[in-house]
Amino acid sequence: MITRRQSVLGLAAAFAAGVRPAFAAETQVAVATNFTEPAREIAAAFRAATRHVATLTFGSSGQIYTQLSHGAPYEVFLSADPDRPAKAEQDGLGVPRSRFTYALGRIVLYSRTPGLVDAKGAVLSSSRFQKIAIADPAAAPYGIASVQTLRRMGVYDNVKSRIVMGASITQTFQFVDTGAAELGFVALSQVINIAGGSRWVVPASSHSPINQQAILLHTGQANPAARAFLDYLKTPAASGIIRRYGYELP
Repeated sequence: MITRRQSVLGLAAAFAAGVRPAFAAETQVAVATNFTEPAREIAAAFRAATRHVATLTFGSSGQIYTQLSHGAPYEVFLSADPDRPAKAEQDGLGVPRSRFTYALGRIVLYSRTPGLVDAKGAVLSSSRFQKIAIADPAAAPYGIASVQTLRRMGVYDNVKSRIVMGASITQTFQFVDTGAAELGFVALSQVINIAGGSRWVVPASSHSPINQQAILLHTGQANPAARAFLDYLKTPAASGIIRRYGYELP
């Protein structure tokens, strides 16, 4: 009997050898917004390797799950946390035992203003800013990590009146990028290729791990493209893209 591990390794070898399936299909993939740019690169590489097309839709993990529970026709879910894929499995939306961690996220305290954010985040204890942006913890795991960091540093009570919340990590970055907030906690992947400004890469020990999980949804169970996309996420080619955007691998 061929095990799942053997199947994945065989598929990875086929990708590496340039072997493509005889047919192509399309799959609908819902992606947490922190993973926007790497997902786009992975989808392009996936299409080049397999001819399958991954059509991407982006939103906060909470927003996507709400859409799923109301019948959104996604076939693959790349969440920013393990909780919502687990809930999808428990609620009968996800295929049992198809969940896996595809990336470990990192947050950054970022400002467009050079010198505002120091190397240890001490600016959070100062009065040098009026607004700080974070993602809504109810919808975005990156928001949870941001609040945990503020509490761990002992500054949450001092800054909470200055917090502006984005509905997703993308909106949070927009608040900082447009100057609506002088600084904010954003995903490392969002700023890793941006020069200038100032930033502090938050130590992973400052918050719970941002364990980003993927799951095959029942709507995609019979779609070879959906299964192939999840398998492709485990290949060295996809891992290289994920690392390049500042994520760690499990």
